[in-house]
Amino acid sequence: MMHFPSQKDFSPNRLIIEEPVAREPLVNRIRQRLPQVSAEFVKDIEQLRGDRDLDDALLLARQRGPFLRYCPGTPRHICCLYQNLDVAAGCDMNCTYCILQGYLNTPGKTLYVNTGDLFQELDKVRLQRTDQFFRIGTGELSDSMTFDHLTGFSVDLVEYFSRWQNAIIELKSKNVHIDHLAALQHNRRTVVSWSVNAEPICRSEESGAPTLTDRLQAAAKVQEMGYWLGFHFDPMIWFDGWEDHYRETVARIFQFARPDNIAWISLGALRYPAAMEEVIRERHPHSRIVLGELLPGPDKKRRYFKTLRIELFRRMVEWIRAYGYDNGVYLCMESDEVWHKAFGWSPGSSAGLKKLLDDRVRVR
Repeated sequence: MMHFPSQKDFSPNRLIIEEPVAREPLVNRIRQRLPQVSAEFVKDIEQLRGDRDLDDALLLARQRGPFLRYCPGTPRHICCLYQNLDVAAGCDMNCTYCILQGYLNTPGKTLYVNTGDLFQELDKVRLQRTDQFFRIGTGELSDSMTFDHLTGFSVDLVEYFSRWQNAIIELKSKNVHIDHLAALQHNRRTVVSWSVNAEPICRSEESGAPTLTDRLQAAAKVQEMGYWLGFHFDPMIWFDGWEDHYRETVARIFQFARPDNIAWISLGALRYPAAMEEVIRERHPHSRIVLGELLPGPDKKRRYFKTLRIELFRRMVEWIRAYGYDNGVYLCMESDEVWHKAFGWSPGSSAGLKKLLDDRVRVR
C-alpha cells in the first residue's frame, strides 16, 4: 500500500441523488462508502439551480445524452481524434487554469451512475465499428481518478477494456488513487496518465492536487503493475525561469518511467476562452497566469504569441528526445505550421496524428 501524505480525498458534505437512478448499483456502492452522509433525493438535478451550498456536494445523476463523444477539436488545428467518455463532471482540485470553471453548467460535482447504459453504448459502438481503433478517455470533464475512492469505477473500466483488441482506455489524472489497480488483469488495454507541470506551477496553480513527486511515484508504481504510462504537459505556462523548471520535470519523468513504457507525452500551451479571464481573477486572485501576453487566437481562445508557443514546444521536445523518446510526443490543438517549426515535422492532419497515437498502443 502506497502512502501519499499530500493526498486529500474529496469528502462531500451532501449527497444528492436523482430519483430515477436511486437503485443503480453504483449508487449503492457510493452510499456504502459514505455512511456518515445522509442522502437527499430530487427528481431532477436541474431543480438545484441557484442552490449556493453545492461546492462540497456530490450529485448522483443520469447521463441523459451519449456517454461517448469525440473531442470537439479546434478548426484549422490538428486534433488527435480522441473520444471522451463522460462519466463525471466537476473536480475537487481547484486548479487556477481549469477550463471547467467557465464551462460546466451542472451544479456541484456530478457522477453519472447509469453505468449499465454506458456499457451498452460501448458494446454497440464496438460491434458496429469493428474495423476502427478507439482511444477513449475519461479525463475531460473531470479528473479520471479523483472520485475513485468513492466509486471504484476505474476497476470496472479497466476490466471491461481488457477484453477489447481494438480500443484502449486512458485514465488521465493528477490524483494518486492507484492501489485498486494492482490486482487487475488489464492486458495492456489501459493507459494510466498524469497531468504534470513545472514544479513552481504545481505549487502555485495546482495547490489542491498531489505534489509532482507523488504523481511520479504513483506512475512508477503503476508501471510495475504492467500498465502503459502517459504524461500531459497541458497547460504549459510561461514564467521567468521556465526553461530550468520544465527541463527538470522532464528529467524527473525519466527517473521514474522507462521510455519504452510511455505511450505518449502531450504538450499544450495555456489557452482559455476570453470570458474565463474574469472567472480566474475572481476565484484565484493570487494567480498570475492571466497577466501573460495572451491574445485571441483563431479559435477565439486567449493564447500566447505563436513564436512563444513554438519556443516552449521546441525546447521541450529537445529535452525529451535527449532521453531516447520521440515518436509518442505530440502537440494538443496546434496548427501544421507550429508542428513544423517546433518539431521539424508534422503528422499533416488529424487523421495522421490519430494513426500515430493508435499505433503506439495497438495489440502487437
